[in-house]
Amino acid sequence: MAIQISPSILSADFAHLADEAAAVSPSADWLHVDVMDNHFVPNLTLGLPIVESLLKATDTPLDCHLMIEEPDRWAPAYAEAGAGSVTIHAKAASAPVRTLREIRRLGARAGLALNPAEAVEPYADLIGEMDMLLLMTVEPGFGGQKFLDMVLPKIRRARELLDSRDASVWLQVDGGVSAETIERAAEAGADVFVAGSAVYGAQDPSGAVESLRSLAAEASGRK
Repeated sequence: MAIQISPSILSADFAHLADEAAAVSPSADWLHVDVMDNHFVPNLTLGLPIVESLLKATDTPLDCHLMIEEPDRWAPAYAEAGAGSVTIHAKAASAPVRTLREIRRLGARAGLALNPAEAVEPYADLIGEMDMLLLMTVEPGFGGQKFLDMVLPKIRRARELLDSRDASVWLQVDGGVSAETIERAAEAGADVFVAGSAVYGAQDPSGAVESLRSLAAEASGRK
């Protein structure tokens, strides 16, 4: 599994999202879109209309992370709109298996997200229903938070669990990913990294993506 970097537009300039998407398109694998509803998390951000507009403005596939209530109701619309990946939170979903299957049926990769305090093991039986497992490395809701090292053992357990099932499931981390933290997460077993301020706070966002990729690849032994 090659290292992948997914810059988060939560840290971008919302007034110039097309330009911000273009700034990372030479090197980014995905464009991470944090959808928040001010209910599941204490913040309100982007929604389906913005995703639909972004899809017209960039060729970089969108990695939509739904931090919302009732993801079972709303997630399929993001897949239907053309998002390349749609991730729902296990804690918010009433019917995660049905919703993950519907996301896949509509042509997107299906992801399941866990908050820092949520254990991986209770969701082991869902591995076959997902394409990506997202482990939050901060409490969801706001960008710019400090990476929680307490999640590193969980990343290792998740990596062992995925490997033991011979699953081609990606292991993503989101929150506080930077040049100072990405190596620890990569060494623990993550292979997809969401980075916001570490990319969009840099003078050269595309160069920052490549720098993060190199650090993760070196730490993990992957290219």
